[in-house]
Amino acid sequence: MPELCKQLRDFIIEKVLQNGGHFAANLGVVELSVALHYVFDTPNDKIVWDVGHQAYCHKILTGRRKIFDSNRKLGGISGFPNIFESEFDAFGTGHSSTAISAILGMATASLLNNNIEQKHIAVVGDGALTGGESYEGLNNIAVSNTNSLIIINDNDIGIDKNCGAINSHLRNINHDNNLFTNLGLKYIGIVDGHNVHELISCFKMLKDIKKPCVVHIRTTKGKGYPEAEKEQTKWHSTTKFIKIEKTYETLQKGKLRYQDIFGQTLIDIAEKNLKVCGVTPAMPTGSGMIEAMNRFPSRFFDVGIAEQHAVTFSAGLAKEGFIVFCSIYSTFLQRALDQVIHDVCIQNLPVIFCIDRAGNAADDGATHHGLYDLPMLLPLPNITIATPANAEELRKMMFYYSQYSFGPVAIRYPKGAIADEKFSYKTPVINNNLAEITQIEFGKQIAIIAVGTMLKNCYAATKILNEKKIYPSLFSICIVKPLNADKIAEIIKSHKLVITVEDGSIIGGAGSFIKSINSSLAFQSRIISLGFPDETIKHGSHSEIFELYGISPEAIANTIFQNILP
Repeated sequence: MPELCKQLRDFIIEKVLQNGGHFAANLGVVELSVALHYVFDTPNDKIVWDVGHQAYCHKILTGRRKIFDSNRKLGGISGFPNIFESEFDAFGTGHSSTAISAILGMATASLLNNNIEQKHIAVVGDGALTGGESYEGLNNIAVSNTNSLIIINDNDIGIDKNCGAINSHLRNINHDNNLFTNLGLKYIGIVDGHNVHELISCFKMLKDIKKPCVVHIRTTKGKGYPEAEKEQTKWHSTTKFIKIEKTYETLQKGKLRYQDIFGQTLIDIAEKNLKVCGVTPAMPTGSGMIEAMNRFPSRFFDVGIAEQHAVTFSAGLAKEGFIVFCSIYSTFLQRALDQVIHDVCIQNLPVIFCIDRAGNAADDGATHHGLYDLPMLLPLPNITIATPANAEELRKMMFYYSQYSFGPVAIRYPKGAIADEKFSYKTPVINNNLAEITQIEFGKQIAIIAVGTMLKNCYAATKILNEKKIYPSLFSICIVKPLNADKIAEIIKSHKLVITVEDGSIIGGAGSFIKSINSSLAFQSRIISLGFPDETIKHGSHSEIFELYGISPEAIANTIFQNILP
């Protein structure tokens, strides 16, 4: 078994450093993965990995070693458990804190089917126990009669260091009187999560116990790769095509990302205004808020993987007169929609949602694409929705809304490097208005309306069309709500063909909004909306996904070329 663990760890190191993907979390669960599959009868016994980015070893051990080079690539295997990919993937877990609820549902189904032998296992790690749904699941599983096992993979970290009282509780746990025993659960711990023989002995002992149990194991994230053990946050995941000899610092040098712009701008604003606060649900490094937290620890907060709490906490701060930047990934904002509606929008509180990873999330795939924030937010009362086209506009909007937000604001921007090669952190000139719709190119008959950062692809598309002697107008929408309906009507009336392009869902997005204006004008123009269709969106590189779904520069130009009116 130790030799198998060594081979598996070496395989993970080699493949992930060459192809990219989640790194440190998977190195931390090598022995756990081997022990689980050695003792339990998968796929009859069900293992649910929470969070799913720690399931690479599981995938390799369950028939996907030979195709692991395709991990997170277009047409390849997913970086997360996927029920459509393998019978061994018992439940999809791209988002955290869902496993306990999932295994309770499956284990209850087994009881109803008179199958009491089937074991249901939740591996709860990488900060998943900071999420509220885990406790909702614990509350119910503790009083169930299910054949279930909860493994707490206690490694003291999610992406950033775990925060809050639960982490302290796990660090200093009383074996006989703790959260789990007080709920009535059988508790075993603490087990060395890197001793495969100890894990196997523990699981063999629990295999025939047919009631809910908790095993508390302690692991080191990044185990076996010194750089990852030392800098666990940096090595949480790696970029594609990283060679082993290259360091993280070398790879990141010179690349400004939207999260970097957000983070530095937040510091610049907070330095001048003591009423500025920030909140993020367990993503301080990913969102760019980490430096502000270090500089202003009393005003900037990581609340753990608790999106609902993050939004309502922000609402409470805003209610008492603070200017709150709530930084949250688009895909995770979905988890807090009720709080956005009930606690922020209905009460018209000035929370500024900075929605990172909006749109195409590339190789993170279906569970992480940020496609639904616009359809979710557009119908909500009182909210302003801003879509900066570039880093300069993002910075300007943050300054502007820190001074002029009188209700909820959402600013959405994508994952990845900015396009502005000459970007400067100069303080923007702020007046009491923002440009809502800007005309970039002037043409006749055909208009392209670019939503947010799709301006880059749309501008490139106009250059392709110009080579064919086709000269469309190009407009950039900065504010989607309240939409400047008069300006949109003017565009519709003066062009026979209008193409809207957005990095998000076609259904319910900005294009749908614009089409409704065309409807009120008795369809004076033909409108084609480009974006992501009503289907599960695949994983791949940014450019591959844009091309596949028809919103790369070439695809946009081709759509126009094929639909030119005679």
